[in-house]
Amino acid sequence: MFMGINGTEMVILVVVALVVIGPKRLPEYAQKLRDLVRQMRRMAEGAKDSVRRDFGDDFKDVDWQKLDPRQYDPRRIVREALVEEDAAIRESKRRERSSLETAVPAADAQAQVTAAEDASADAGGAVDMREKSPIERFQAQAELRDRSTTAPFDSEAT
Repeated sequence: MFMGINGTEMVILVVVALVVIGPKRLPEYAQKLRDLVRQMRRMAEGAKDSVRRDFGDDFKDVDWQKLDPRQYDPRRIVREALVEEDAAIRESKRRERSSLETAVPAADAQAQVTAAEDASADAGGAVDMREKSPIERFQAQAELRDRSTTAPFDSEAT
């Protein structure tokens, strides 16, 4: 919330302030707080006006959305990078397969496809797992996990 203070701590601080200040002086301190907030707003507006005057017309052309640090969420960046990388890998594999199919006669290609299908059936769908994106593979592996047993824990590692 404000400087690392959560809602519960803020309520406790307000109650302590009410007890310390007392009901007689509370309106006076509330007015002082209001004046302080108004003064801070005036100072902020003055700083904005000063910056606009100093920078002139160049200041209007700044795209503030590009400078917003909230857009740099590491989870979103990693997710997008994985999807882009995965799409590029799939595209290169598809091109590789199509180039192999055109280079090899039709009978040999059919034999290779049959052999690949047999190998994938023997490997328990390992080829299918390689064709999926990393996120899809993780979700498929998560479904296969045995949740009845706990994960191994190394007490010396902590």
